[in-house]
Amino acid sequence: MKRTIATVALAALVACSADAKKQGRDGGYPITQVPFTAVKVEAGTFWGNRIKAARDVTIPLAFSKCESEGRYENFVKAAHPSADYDVSSFMGYSFDDTDVYKTIEGASYVLQTFPDKRLEAYIDSVLDIVAAAQEPDGYLYTARTINPAKPHKWAGMKRWENEEELSHELYNLGHMVDAACAHYQATGSKKFLDIAMRYADCVVREVGPAEGQARVVPGHQIAEMALARLYVLTGEKKYLDEAKFFLDWRGKTKVRRDYSQSRRPVTEQKEAVGHAVRAGYMYAGMADVAALTGDSAYIRAIDAIWRNIVERKMYITGGVGALHAGEAFGANYELPNLTAYNETCAAISMVYLNQRMFLLHGDAKYIDCLERTLYNGVISGMSADGGKFFYPNPLAADGKYGFNHDGSMERQPWFGCACCPSNLCRFIPSMPGYVYATRGDSLYVNLFAGNTATVSVGGKDVTLTQQTEYPWEGDVAITIGKSGPKRFTMMVRVPGWVRGEVAPGGLYTYADDTHQSYWVSVNGERVDLGNGNLHKGYMAISREWKKGDVVRLHFDMTPRTVKADSRVRADRGRVAVQRGPLVYCAEWADNGFDVMHFVLDAKPQFSIADNPALAGGVKALKAGGSVLGRDEAGRLVARQAEATLIPYYSWCHRGPGRMEVWLPAGPEVLEEGQ
Repeated sequence: MKRTIATVALAALVACSADAKKQGRDGGYPITQVPFTAVKVEAGTFWGNRIKAARDVTIPLAFSKCESEGRYENFVKAAHPSADYDVSSFMGYSFDDTDVYKTIEGASYVLQTFPDKRLEAYIDSVLDIVAAAQEPDGYLYTARTINPAKPHKWAGMKRWENEEELSHELYNLGHMVDAACAHYQATGSKKFLDIAMRYADCVVREVGPAEGQARVVPGHQIAEMALARLYVLTGEKKYLDEAKFFLDWRGKTKVRRDYSQSRRPVTEQKEAVGHAVRAGYMYAGMADVAALTGDSAYIRAIDAIWRNIVERKMYITGGVGALHAGEAFGANYELPNLTAYNETCAAISMVYLNQRMFLLHGDAKYIDCLERTLYNGVISGMSADGGKFFYPNPLAADGKYGFNHDGSMERQPWFGCACCPSNLCRFIPSMPGYVYATRGDSLYVNLFAGNTATVSVGGKDVTLTQQTEYPWEGDVAITIGKSGPKRFTMMVRVPGWVRGEVAPGGLYTYADDTHQSYWVSVNGERVDLGNGNLHKGYMAISREWKKGDVVRLHFDMTPRTVKADSRVRADRGRVAVQRGPLVYCAEWADNGFDVMHFVLDAKPQFSIADNPALAGGVKALKAGGSVLGRDEAGRLVARQAEATLIPYYSWCHRGPGRMEVWLPAGPEVLEEGQ
């Protein structure tokens, strides 16, 4: 079954690429992402545990919430519409349908790692409910269909008329299509795909540039990415054309504002602005359309926007969206810590964007950024057991400022606006799809995680196994399986953090002079890392591979201090601590003093200690410093202390309280005022 599904998907990609080439276009990304269906993450590993938590807790929780919070009931009502229904009285948001779609998407990804006939049958039963709500022409939006005469207050009285404001009709489409593609890839069933294609066809007929069509663009982007994915899967060019229309007409329709990135045409945009989730999804969609059409103006625009994010607007955790107002990007270098918004969904959108930038350009710097966001900005949004969530992800907490929508200061079991928990449902199980990529006879090893994969490289299947305790240890063994020989080039990413680069562009740099070593070997023989052999962050190893060949990687994981560009006012005179890909923080539960009054030594000495009880097990750091306070006379005094630091993603597993990522540092580390 798996081979059949992969063959069908590949055939669709080849077909659409061939169609594109006939029209003089590039026809796809130069580099191909190895799909989640080809990679099985090992149980008991860092990512195996997170996928298991999603399977055992998060996805069942989300499905139960779809039942208890009326998500399924909305589809039932839409199948039997009535003038008696006042939709706004029982439907919280016009995008509530997407909670169902996103949970099905995540469950579909999980089915690849953990086959489960009962789960397949449950999804099938949910799809029966969804299908019954679809109108004869394919339109599927329960917020209107339940009672067209009195739809949800955000919907507008006619289809599409309020799309650029709050209706989310096209946002619903996007999540439906994404979920349907994943379900088809995982199961081979077209049941959901047929539903999604009928709605997509309705949109293609009714929304567009022609006379009589609704000339609107998505108020909340994601349909652009989804329609590009549907095009790749089916070869139907109309879906790509619709995605391009949604982008080409931005800045030309009625609503023009930064909030939804519609103030000007996308090809004229150079700065990340507005609602960070909308922006991230749109930028990823721009990369998709750029790759599939070869539009160089799109590529220039997305390159400029990416640089603006990474060089001026990205947190050390890889999170984005500094402002609670509008859940938005701030000005350049506006990166407050206590009031940082950093929505979990925005972090997920940055993974999508950075993966696409890598597929376009083949540079490891994009995977470096993806990894930073993945290990810090994304998984911080979900507790290790999969049952509690963050919507915002601040970099400091004072025990007073309630950063969640409801004013709370801790992880929540669910939210009324459930976009983040349901987004984590679909994202965490998709992680296997980010590990490898291919280009011709080259195999890219992008992420390090225990897994077994069968990958087509240069037309030949290659089976390989990764063994590693990454991100806790910097040793990785990659073993070639099956019989050979096969000649190809293995492109092994050497992370920027071990090569001395915290982040591309210099927004963050190391504050210490520590040297981290790294090496690569094949069958025990070291590979020469000099003479320009490292290309765009990758070590290229070309040879005729045979069964049993082993590539070993070693990355030194010495804890290091990081400083921000001096234009980031919130971080002046402070440092962050990073070990490997993980950013650390000081939290109340580990320290017998106020962590917000702790000053790290100028040249701290770190020790490493296991904490198996926290968040499924972490490696904590200990470092010396001073705690500032006042004596009985009111004079400022400092006493020596040792602080315990934990991975940022693991904070607030023991209740709310004070936390700091950026610690004041001794004067020898940073010059005064820097």
